[in-house]
Amino acid sequence: MHPEIHVGPVVVQSFGVCFAVGFLACGALAARRLAEIGKPRDWAYESIFAALVGGLVGARLDYVIENWSTAHRDLLGSLFSGSGLVWYGGVIGGTIGVLVWAWRRDFLGLALLDYAAPLLALGYAVGRIGCQVSGDGDYGIASKLPWAMAYPHGTKPIDTTVQPTPIYETITMGLVALALWRLRDRFRPGLLFAIWLVLSGLERVLVEIIRRNHPVVAGLTVPQLFSLGLTAVGIVWLARADVRKASTLPAQG
Repeated sequence: MHPEIHVGPVVVQSFGVCFAVGFLACGALAARRLAEIGKPRDWAYESIFAALVGGLVGARLDYVIENWSTAHRDLLGSLFSGSGLVWYGGVIGGTIGVLVWAWRRDFLGLALLDYAAPLLALGYAVGRIGCQVSGDGDYGIASKLPWAMAYPHGTKPIDTTVQPTPIYETITMGLVALALWRLRDRFRPGLLFAIWLVLSGLERVLVEIIRRNHPVVAGLTVPQLFSLGLTAVGIVWLARADVRKASTLPAQG
């Protein structure tokens, strides 16, 4: 594990590098998609920047709320610390940021949701690489599997071999991102986003079974409860929708 990368006198956080790579990758994919649907390519980086700012604010606020017992002792320090970014808070904050941007650009609607679906999956997949290389504690329960590993030099070190759940999530959500991209012109507006809701929700529900988070209700963790809600919304959306091709054109690879 390499939480920090030393480049001469400069110390770079490996998670920050992956964070930046994720947004750049999403920006490149977004620019291609916007060109396909006849929108300015510059909107890609505007929307990614809106998601970045909103996501950082949301992730920090979520972290402070979840860790209030310790965070309130140094509230400003907790708010502006470089560590402790919570995914779901980031999603909510990023969503608000993008919605404000889309409102200003008159791009609110189902097309916006479908535009965002593969980007969300790709960003998540790359972000989990950052969790893996930094050893930030997002690993799973103890395991004796051949590929289980310890994180003795991680941000949150552990010597016991555990399930490398960030790797599982990177692979899974990378495949989801690929599938969503290949399906981007197959359905009526909004359904690609509904599929993302189902797949991303199921992925998190399942991986939480071998994660180290503590259950809060009926044996389920907070991420599982949130993910079940996303999955349910996606399933209802798909069940009530007319799942037909948006056009007769072949899907683009």
